[in-house]
Amino acid sequence: MVLKRAGWPQPDEFAIAVATKVANYGAYVVLPEFGEKEGFIHISEVSSTWVRNIRNHIHEHQRVVVKVLKVDTEKKHIDCSLRRVSAEAKRTKNNEWKRAQKAEKLLELIAKENDMSLDAVYEKIGWPIEDEFGEIYKGLEKASDGDVDVFENVVATKKLRKQVADLAKQRIEIPSVEIDGEMTIIVPGPSGIEVIRKALSDGLTEGKTREKSTTEIYTLGSPRYKLRIVSPDYKEAEDLLSDLLGLITKTVESGSGSISFVRK
Repeated sequence: MVLKRAGWPQPDEFAIAVATKVANYGAYVVLPEFGEKEGFIHISEVSSTWVRNIRNHIHEHQRVVVKVLKVDTEKKHIDCSLRRVSAEAKRTKNNEWKRAQKAEKLLELIAKENDMSLDAVYEKIGWPIEDEFGEIYKGLEKASDGDVDVFENVVATKKLRKQVADLAKQRIEIPSVEIDGEMTIIVPGPSGIEVIRKALSDGLTEGKTREKSTTEIYTLGSPRYKLRIVSPDYKEAEDLLSDLLGLITKTVESGSGSISFVRK
């Protein structure tokens, strides 16, 4: 199902829509996030190019991402567009939808465990988590990576906070970002090997200071070395990569050496 708190979408908002009827002049859709409210995509809003056959772009029962153009609550009518949805907006909205589905499945378990309706669980713990973290699933990720203390400021009973945190630990898998690349390090002279060893050792030591990330460095056969970083998010991975390469480069260049890095 996947619920949103708002009863109606806002103009310029991206929403999930499911086609219920496709005609030559446009497509009728329902918006499941907004209580299956009905919307319409005029044929002029189906594609940026000429539409010879509308069913080449949308067909009955197809789930799509639309941009909301106009909302008339009195007439209960929502004008939508397919052509104004960029590839990035489509990717982002679909990812948001999948995360919301995962969050709702966990809330359904909480509802069953407490003999409550799903709507009641949203009101008592789901929306309070959203208030605190901006997204229910983000709050569940925080709980999975920590403990019930992350819900300290969530306005809900201690029992519900603990139930949700415990389930999150069991069922929510924290995503990770991996950076994999190859360093080529050359340090001339008799002390070159020692300089490289120190540079890589310093890099590994720095990597160990990041509790939520892992760093691996190993030889592929001199002068090539593998660098692999796994972090919980893209920013942390990039920051760690920058710090490691900066540290290693400083040591290598102090020994009159050179280093290059190529991502794989």
